[in-house]
Amino acid sequence: MRAVRVHALTGPSGVSVDELPEPSAPGSGDVEIAVKAAGLNFPDLLLTYGKYQFKPEPPFIPGGEGAGVVTRVGVGVTYVKPGDRAAFTMINGAFAEKVVVPEATVVKVPDAVSFDIAAATLLTYLTTMHALVDRAQLQKGETLLVLGAAGGVGVSAIQLGKVLGAKVIAAAGSEEKVAFCKEMGADAGIVYTHEDLKERAKALSDGRGVDVTYDAVGGPYSEPAIRSMAWGGRHLVVGFAAGDIPKIPLNLTLLKGCSIVGVFWGQFAARELAKNRAHGEQVFAWVTEGKLKPHVSTKESFANAARLLELMGSRKIMGKAVLVP
Repeated sequence: MRAVRVHALTGPSGVSVDELPEPSAPGSGDVEIAVKAAGLNFPDLLLTYGKYQFKPEPPFIPGGEGAGVVTRVGVGVTYVKPGDRAAFTMINGAFAEKVVVPEATVVKVPDAVSFDIAAATLLTYLTTMHALVDRAQLQKGETLLVLGAAGGVGVSAIQLGKVLGAKVIAAAGSEEKVAFCKEMGADAGIVYTHEDLKERAKALSDGRGVDVTYDAVGGPYSEPAIRSMAWGGRHLVVGFAAGDIPKIPLNLTLLKGCSIVGVFWGQFAARELAKNRAHGEQVFAWVTEGKLKPHVSTKESFANAARLLELMGSRKIMGKAVLVP
């Protein structure tokens, strides 16, 4: 089978497509899936540099999510059977023609959802479901500020925020990206590279401040976002796409009665398997109903994986990109 592999921790330049043996028969509780599409995410880029919190030794296959058809199942598997359409998540390994994953990581894909969309949905929307529902307990009528809103998790935060009844303010790095965010459903936008994030967020929330910030960016944007918060706000720490982990003055939490809340979806998914799958089934139900519209902006073959990773590194992908065998 063909697979994308990282041979050196030098970024996209260390990536190539290799011919590998097919997986062994799935063991107890495991599922084999013929991959039809795999989603590209920021952690995949970090993995190529050895900068993610999990650091597999080269050579390894990157890729954290995908979708396809179940081909074989191990002893004890009851949720899916051969022939079922299924999406899956993993730390790495999805950029291959076949994968073997634990049944607990699999979510059935409705017939109305394409493999491309299914492959681009679980990691971002499940991260955001956990963030907004479990961690922030976002309420109808609250204001949600999304940093890095034009990326994969950003789009999921915009759309899930609207489904949950919030007013959504999208912050991104250019006028073009903010316009894209409004197409994705955002009520208002901030170009935080040349607008005052704190003041604009306050103004767009009618002066009272934002209730929840979804922060997958970090760097210089976290502190002004917290300064823009309403009393009792919740600042969700999702990631650090800007590269720098900010140092926040803790007196801000006292002055605003606000919370800084960590969002580690991977640990949640590992610890609360049933709840995570229920989130996935709900997300696909909303996709089927048209309430969520995951945006796939780019679709390329495995051979172009390195180029797509480079585009991700230069912030040139809006929404999600997928790779197909």
